[in-house]
Amino acid sequence: MSKLKFETLLEAGVHFGHLKRKWNPAMAPYIFEEKKGIHIIDLNKTIVHLDQACAAMKQIAKSGKKVLFVATKKQAKEIVAQRVAKIGMPYVTERWSGGMLTNFQTTRKSIRKMATIDKMKSDGTWDTLNKREKLFKTRQREKLEKTFGSISDMTRQPAAIFIVDILKEHIALAEAKRLNIPTFAIVDTNSNPKLVDFPIPANDDATKSISLILEEICSAIQDGLEDRKNTKGDKEDASEGSDDVVAEIKTPKVAVEVKTPETVVEEAAPEAVVEEVAPEAVVEEVAPEAVVEEAAPEAVIEEATPEAVVEEAAPEAVVQEAAPEAVVEEAAPEAVTEEVEAPADQKDTHTEEN
Repeated sequence: MSKLKFETLLEAGVHFGHLKRKWNPAMAPYIFEEKKGIHIIDLNKTIVHLDQACAAMKQIAKSGKKVLFVATKKQAKEIVAQRVAKIGMPYVTERWSGGMLTNFQTTRKSIRKMATIDKMKSDGTWDTLNKREKLFKTRQREKLEKTFGSISDMTRQPAAIFIVDILKEHIALAEAKRLNIPTFAIVDTNSNPKLVDFPIPANDDATKSISLILEEICSAIQDGLEDRKNTKGDKEDASEGSDDVVAEIKTPKVAVEVKTPETVVEEAAPEAVVEEVAPEAVVEEVAPEAVVEEAAPEAVIEEATPEAVVEEAAPEAVVQEAAPEAVVEEAAPEAVTEEVEAPADQKDTHTEEN
């Protein structure tokens, strides 16, 4: 939880937004009211989102990953450079070089050039260069230092990126979104918070506001780094009994895996029995029809001839329809007798017409 109080945020001017005509409608949920043409940010929501961002930052730092801070506006340059340098995280306070994240291999080449020049000064190679070469290397080193000096320790892409103003740093935000890097940012009333994974609604123009939010974020990262150190010590102490712990954790998992197929087989067994018994039941139910056909007179046999053709053409349909007939015959035998006698009457009628 954040240690900031409501009154502290008020004193720092965190609640001041931009003019009404500059607002972004997506910031409506974070606006408390409009006063004298200026939007006022809801500080209660600022505290809630700041707590969420601090918790996430702490977990990232605890895992040993890097967070890149980006702030090239005048109000935030010095604040970010001084505070972030204390926790050993990379930061960019000068111009954002396009492709710094998406084309990270080229960025690494520029950082290696800096390291090569520094190595030349240390191993004595620098003294072998003439005056013109020394001047060229010196200017090249200063230029690279200005752009990449603060990220020289970043050997891989950062695990997260923190931005002070997403409108000014829109290129950095776009590169982070393209690489699916989690984004944290201070969003003012003229910004779109939907573009950021962890938006912190606050004033991104006032120096005190930026300093206050940044201090909380850096403190959370510092706590995560300390927890990581303590966790390493605990792991070394517990390394001796790690095999027993792993065995205990794996034992129930194996038991579950063994029981699962047995349960499936037991449940599947009744279905197999039903499928095997089903054809026999159909055959037994069809049997009464054969008795009726044998007991029927010749007229019945003659009229049954088309049915035999139908049975040869579509045996599956006859089998499906035979089941309900068998049920009717078993339930009402008298009705079956009447149906058997009916063809005899039809035969007499046919004889009289002839």
